[in-house]
Amino acid sequence: MGYRWTDSLELALDLIEEYPEVDPLKLHFPELMKWVIALENFDDDPKHCGERVLEAIQLAWISEVD
Repeated sequence: MGYRWTDSLELALDLIEEYPEVDPLKLHFPELMKWVIALENFDDDPKHCGERVLEAIQLAWISEVD
C-alpha cells in the first residue's frame, strides 16, 4: 500500500528526493498537490486533499531541509 495524504513526512522525504533544488517556501499548493499525486509511492484519492494537508506536507518538507 502506498502513501496516503496523512503521511506528510514520508511524502516530504520523497519530494525532497524528487525535487532537491526546490525551496518549499516558494511552492504554491496547486503545484505541490500535482507533485504529490505524481509520486510513485502515492496511493490516495486526490479528492481527500485540502489546504491543511498540503500545509502539513510543506511544513514537513521545510523541517527536513533545515
